[in-house]
Amino acid sequence: MPTSVPGEQATALSTVIAAIHARGWCDGTGGNFSCVSRLDPLELLMAPSGVDKGSIQPDDLILVNGEARVIDGSGAASAETLLHLEIVKRTGAGAVLHTHSQAATLLSRRALKVAEAEPAVVRIEGLEMLKGLAGIRSHDTSIAIPVLANDQDLGRLSLAASPHLDGAPHGLLIAGHGLYAWGHDLFSARRHLEILEFLLEQSWRELLLPPHPRP
Repeated sequence: MPTSVPGEQATALSTVIAAIHARGWCDGTGGNFSCVSRLDPLELLMAPSGVDKGSIQPDDLILVNGEARVIDGSGAASAETLLHLEIVKRTGAGAVLHTHSQAATLLSRRALKVAEAEPAVVRIEGLEMLKGLAGIRSHDTSIAIPVLANDQDLGRLSLAASPHLDGAPHGLLIAGHGLYAWGHDLFSARRHLEILEFLLEQSWRELLLPPHPRP
Protein backbone atom coordinates (compact mmCIF):
# COMPACT_ATOMS: atom_id res chain seq x y z
CA MET A 1 0.00 0.00 0.00
CA PRO A 2 1.30 3.53 -0.70
CA THR A 3 2.46 5.73 2.13
CA SER A 4 0.15 8.26 3.71
CA VAL A 5 2.98 10.73 4.37
CA PRO A 6 2.60 14.40 3.39
CA GLY A 7 2.76 14.65 -0.39
CA GLU A 8 5.03 17.71 -0.56
CA GLN A 9 7.84 16.06 1.39
CA ALA A 10 7.52 12.80 -0.52
CA THR A 11 7.61 14.65 -3.83
CA ALA A 12 10.71 16.62 -2.79
CA LEU A 13 12.60 13.52 -1.68
CA SER A 14 11.71 11.49 -4.77
CA THR A 15 12.82 14.40 -6.96
CA VAL A 16 16.18 14.59 -5.18
CA ILE A 17 16.67 10.82 -5.46
CA ALA A 18 15.99 10.91 -9.20
CA ALA A 19 18.47 13.78 -9.65
CA ILE A 20 21.16 11.91 -7.74
CA HIS A 21 20.55 8.79 -9.80
CA ALA A 22 20.91 10.85 -12.99
CA ARG A 23 24.39 11.91 -11.83
CA GLY A 24 25.46 8.25 -11.79
CA TRP A 25 25.93 8.16 -8.02
CA CYS A 26 23.53 5.29 -7.24
CA ASP A 27 23.56 2.87 -10.14
CA GLY A 28 21.50 -0.30 -10.06
CA THR A 29 19.64 -0.38 -6.78
CA GLY A 30 22.49 1.29 -4.90
CA GLY A 31 22.23 4.14 -2.42
CA ASN A 32 19.68 5.02 0.22
CA PHE A 33 18.10 8.34 1.06
CA SER A 34 16.06 9.68 3.96
CA CYS A 35 14.61 12.81 5.47
CA VAL A 36 13.08 13.37 8.88
CA SER A 37 9.29 13.29 8.69
CA ARG A 38 8.72 13.62 12.43
CA LEU A 39 10.98 14.24 15.39
CA ASP A 40 8.99 12.98 18.38
CA PRO A 41 8.65 10.11 17.94
CA LEU A 42 11.39 10.00 15.31
CA GLU A 43 10.24 8.90 11.85
CA LEU A 44 12.17 8.86 8.60
CA LEU A 45 10.76 9.02 5.09
CA MET A 46 12.92 6.75 2.91
CA ALA A 47 13.21 4.88 -0.34
CA PRO A 48 12.65 1.14 0.21
CA SER A 49 15.52 -1.28 -0.17
CA GLY A 50 16.33 -2.98 -3.47
CA VAL A 51 14.51 -0.63 -5.85
CA ASP A 52 15.71 1.32 -8.88
CA LYS A 53 16.32 4.81 -7.50
CA GLY A 54 15.89 6.36 -10.94
CA SER A 55 12.19 5.54 -11.04
CA ILE A 56 11.16 6.24 -7.43
CA GLN A 57 7.75 7.90 -7.14
CA PRO A 58 6.39 9.68 -4.04
CA ASP A 59 3.98 6.80 -3.35
CA ASP A 60 6.87 4.32 -3.39
CA LEU A 61 8.48 5.82 -0.28
CA ILE A 62 8.19 4.26 3.16
CA LEU A 63 8.11 5.56 6.71
CA VAL A 64 10.36 3.96 9.33
CA ASN A 65 10.44 4.56 13.05
CA GLY A 66 13.36 5.12 15.41
CA GLU A 67 13.96 1.35 15.58
CA ALA A 68 14.26 1.10 11.77
CA ARG A 69 10.91 -0.69 11.41
CA VAL A 70 8.57 0.14 8.53
CA ILE A 71 5.41 1.77 9.86
CA ASP A 72 3.84 2.92 6.58
CA GLY A 73 4.20 1.97 2.93
CA SER A 74 5.26 -1.15 1.06
CA GLY A 75 8.74 -2.63 0.91
CA ALA A 76 11.59 -3.30 3.28
CA ALA A 77 13.83 -0.77 4.98
CA SER A 78 17.51 -0.95 4.11
CA ALA A 79 19.78 -2.36 6.79
CA GLU A 80 21.65 0.95 6.46
CA THR A 81 18.65 2.71 8.01
CA LEU A 82 20.44 2.20 11.33
CA LEU A 83 23.27 4.47 10.19
CA HIS A 84 20.82 7.06 8.92
CA LEU A 85 19.16 7.08 12.34
CA GLU A 86 22.51 7.39 14.13
CA ILE A 87 23.49 10.37 11.97
CA VAL A 88 20.15 12.08 12.59
CA LYS A 89 20.31 11.50 16.35
CA ARG A 90 23.95 12.53 16.70
CA THR A 91 24.04 15.57 14.38
CA GLY A 92 20.46 16.81 14.34
CA ALA A 93 20.36 16.29 10.57
CA GLY A 94 17.07 16.66 8.76
CA ALA A 95 18.14 14.51 5.81
CA VAL A 96 20.80 11.88 5.02
CA LEU A 97 21.85 10.94 1.48
CA HIS A 98 24.03 7.90 0.74
CA THR A 99 25.70 7.40 -2.65
CA HIS A 100 27.95 4.84 -4.34
CA SER A 101 29.99 7.04 -6.66
CA GLN A 102 33.23 5.83 -8.22
CA ALA A 103 35.28 8.59 -6.56
CA ALA A 104 33.92 7.97 -3.07
CA THR A 105 34.33 4.21 -3.40
CA LEU A 106 37.89 4.36 -4.72
CA LEU A 107 39.25 7.08 -2.43
CA SER A 108 37.70 5.58 0.70
CA ARG A 109 39.22 2.18 -0.07
CA ARG A 110 42.61 3.72 -0.79
CA ALA A 111 42.55 5.84 2.39
CA LEU A 112 41.84 2.84 4.60
CA LYS A 113 44.61 0.79 2.99
CA VAL A 114 47.28 3.42 3.66
CA ALA A 115 46.05 4.44 7.13
CA GLU A 116 47.92 3.25 10.19
CA ALA A 117 44.83 3.35 12.39
CA GLU A 118 41.07 3.71 12.01
CA PRO A 119 39.44 6.01 11.30
CA ALA A 120 41.33 6.89 8.18
CA VAL A 121 40.54 10.22 6.53
CA VAL A 122 40.37 11.70 3.07
CA ARG A 123 41.86 15.18 3.43
CA ILE A 124 40.98 17.92 0.95
CA GLU A 125 42.34 21.47 1.05
CA GLY A 126 42.66 24.74 -0.82
CA LEU A 127 39.66 24.40 -3.15
CA GLU A 128 37.05 27.12 -3.66
CA MET A 129 34.22 24.57 -3.59
CA LEU A 130 34.95 23.91 0.08
CA LYS A 131 32.93 27.07 0.72
CA GLY A 132 29.81 25.16 -0.29
CA LEU A 133 29.95 23.33 3.04
CA ALA A 134 28.13 25.00 5.91
CA GLY A 135 30.50 26.84 8.23
CA ILE A 136 33.37 27.27 5.74
CA ARG A 137 34.05 30.82 4.53
CA SER A 138 37.39 30.53 2.73
CA HIS A 139 39.12 28.23 0.28
CA ASP A 140 42.21 28.48 2.48
CA THR A 141 41.18 25.62 4.74
CA SER A 142 41.01 21.85 4.80
CA ILE A 143 38.55 19.13 5.69
CA ALA A 144 39.12 15.56 6.81
CA ILE A 145 36.33 13.17 5.87
CA PRO A 146 36.38 10.16 8.23
CA VAL A 147 36.70 6.74 6.59
CA LEU A 148 35.48 3.62 8.38
CA ALA A 149 35.85 -0.02 7.35
CA ASN A 150 32.74 -1.53 5.81
CA ASP A 151 30.74 -3.86 8.03
CA GLN A 152 27.62 -5.87 7.20
CA ASP A 153 26.59 -5.54 10.86
CA LEU A 154 25.01 -2.09 10.61
CA GLY A 155 24.40 -1.84 14.34
CA ARG A 156 28.11 -2.26 14.94
CA LEU A 157 29.01 0.08 12.08
CA SER A 158 26.67 2.76 13.41
CA LEU A 159 28.28 2.55 16.86
CA ALA A 160 31.73 2.82 15.26
CA ALA A 161 30.67 5.86 13.24
CA SER A 162 28.96 7.71 16.08
CA PRO A 163 31.98 9.32 17.79
CA HIS A 164 33.27 10.68 14.46
CA LEU A 165 30.06 12.38 13.33
CA ASP A 166 30.24 15.60 15.37
CA GLY A 167 33.52 16.70 13.81
CA ALA A 168 32.84 15.38 10.32
CA PRO A 169 32.41 17.89 7.46
CA HIS A 170 28.77 16.89 6.88
CA GLY A 171 30.00 13.64 5.40
CA LEU A 172 31.35 10.19 6.23
CA LEU A 173 32.95 7.57 3.98
CA ILE A 174 32.61 3.81 4.28
CA ALA A 175 35.60 2.13 2.64
CA GLY A 176 34.86 0.50 -0.70
CA HIS A 177 31.22 1.46 -0.29
CA GLY A 178 30.49 5.16 -0.59
CA LEU A 179 29.57 8.49 0.97
CA TYR A 180 26.99 9.52 3.55
CA ALA A 181 26.21 13.24 3.48
CA TRP A 182 23.75 15.16 5.62
CA GLY A 183 22.34 18.59 6.35
CA HIS A 184 19.79 20.33 8.51
CA ASP A 185 17.18 19.85 5.76
CA LEU A 186 16.88 18.11 2.40
CA PHE A 187 18.18 21.13 0.48
CA SER A 188 21.34 21.46 2.56
CA ALA A 189 21.94 17.70 2.52
CA ARG A 190 21.77 17.72 -1.28
CA ARG A 191 24.14 20.69 -1.41
CA HIS A 192 26.64 19.00 0.90
CA LEU A 193 26.41 15.79 -1.12
CA GLU A 194 27.09 17.60 -4.39
CA ILE A 195 29.99 19.58 -2.90
CA LEU A 196 31.61 16.52 -1.31
CA GLU A 197 31.20 14.47 -4.47
CA PHE A 198 32.85 17.29 -6.46
CA LEU A 199 35.74 17.45 -4.00
CA LEU A 200 36.20 13.67 -4.05
CA GLU A 201 36.11 13.62 -7.85
CA GLN A 202 38.73 16.38 -7.91
CA SER A 203 40.95 14.43 -5.53
CA TRP A 204 40.62 11.27 -7.58
CA ARG A 205 41.48 13.04 -10.83
CA GLU A 206 44.53 14.66 -9.24
CA LEU A 207 45.88 11.17 -8.56
CA LEU A 208 45.73 10.48 -12.31
CA LEU A 209 47.73 13.55 -13.30
CA PRO A 210 51.41 13.12 -14.17
CA PRO A 211 53.92 14.53 -11.68
CA HIS A 212 54.80 18.19 -12.03
CA PRO A 213 57.86 18.60 -14.25
CA ARG A 214 60.97 19.73 -12.44
CA PRO A 215 62.08 23.30 -13.25
